[in-house]
Amino acid sequence: MADEPRIKVVAVDDDETILEIYETGLASEGFEVRTFSDPKKAREFFSNAKPGELPDVILMDIMMPGVDGISLMGDIRGKESAAHVPIIAVSGLNDAATLNDALLFGAMDYMVKPFDLDSLSAKVKKAAELSRKRAPKP
Repeated sequence: MADEPRIKVVAVDDDETILEIYETGLASEGFEVRTFSDPKKAREFFSNAKPGELPDVILMDIMMPGVDGISLMGDIRGKESAAHVPIIAVSGLNDAATLNDALLFGAMDYMVKPFDLDSLSAKVKKAAELSRKRAPKP
């Protein structure tokens, strides 16, 4: 298990407090965390990322200014290199329509804010396992 590579997580959220929770909480669990508070910068990252730079899991806020999480999910799913990366939608919205849209546009799971860090960590581990199975082999 010691030679197992760290799980790489990219988190996109316009709320700096949530990003801090990801950076400190998930990092303390041993995850390698990269955050984006600007969805346009996240879009740029995924457009230009080389296979080794891609995360194992993406945490995506739904409601953000400029580019919403649903649109960004569609963009990521449209990139062949990143299409296998599981997305966990994280939102303050807890309605069926939002959940349905998130799942329809590529999220594999959904968490409602405020969330429990242990539950999030477990979902990230499960998603990373799936990601590594689905990742294109070099």
